[in-house]
Amino acid sequence: MRLSHVKVASGCLLRLFVCYLLAASAWPQVPPASDRLTAASTSPRADSVGGPGNKPHDDSFVIGNDDVLAINVWKEPDLSRSIPVRSDGRISLPLIGEVRAAGQTPLRLEQEITTRLQPYLEQPDVTVIVQQINSEKFNILGKVAKPGSYSLTSSVTVLDAIALAGGLRDFAKQKSIYILRKNPDGTEVKIPFNYSDVIKGHNTAQNVNLQRHDTIVIP
Repeated sequence: MRLSHVKVASGCLLRLFVCYLLAASAWPQVPPASDRLTAASTSPRADSVGGPGNKPHDDSFVIGNDDVLAINVWKEPDLSRSIPVRSDGRISLPLIGEVRAAGQTPLRLEQEITTRLQPYLEQPDVTVIVQQINSEKFNILGKVAKPGSYSLTSSVTVLDAIALAGGLRDFAKQKSIYILRKNPDGTEVKIPFNYSDVIKGHNTAQNVNLQRHDTIVIP
């Protein structure tokens, strides 16, 4: 073979090798199989978003009459709804009918609705959220402009309550006001409140935050 032919062949081989290197650098880099398995196991599944297990649970608040509940049954829009608790403490739902809601926590109510839906759905997944609290109220009676029941939607002190009720009427016994409060065991405690002292800045610890079902009496 002539030397010129050898040179031509060597040049062709060199050009082919350079083209191979350029092409290889442009190929997508595929991670090792172990890395791919790790990434797959840690990345979120698209079908898990909004599915079972992704729901808030509340096991402290006790549902009462007139509270508004949002009841969601996953993938069952016909069974999901916003519904108020009736004055008898119950709600009415498709398939299962009457359910007592008052006196239960949202978590316990979820569990009861789930159990009662099991004969109708393969894997019912229920979420109960309190949308609006109307059951937490206090009462104010006696010599105020507007006695009655008021919603306890935030921190309300005794002075706040008297202001909400339009203030004291003439001849109200400002030093003899008291709060009746029910203890968890059913007993009642009487908490004194001296209006005259508190508005003067004395003994302000008497101006307590009201609790659910407290009753303020203005003699």
